[in-house]
Amino acid sequence: MPLDDLDDADYPAYTTGQAADLLGVQQAFLRSLDTADLLRPHRSDGGHRRYSRRQLELAGRIRVLFDEGHTLAATARIIGLQDELAAAQDKITELRRRLGQA
Repeated sequence: MPLDDLDDADYPAYTTGQAADLLGVQQAFLRSLDTADLLRPHRSDGGHRRYSRRQLELAGRIRVLFDEGHTLAATARIIGLQDELAAAQDKITELRRRLGQA
């Protein structure tokens, strides 16, 4: 593995066991997210799931919502809306910056 990959948040560096340990969850939790299409890990040449830091962050967000009692469908919707809001806020910030330069 090239050292540059270690800085890449999308590089699939973690096995299912490592990811589960880092998140404090069972491996079955991560597999269930894959089955539900909430989180699609990369696959090694041998077909094993491999997770990136960005995917671990998403899994952590999902876990918090599950721990709060949200259903799978509600969790998916909440995450989608949170991401849309963050993108809109980024766009607003960019547009305000452009207006300030004009």
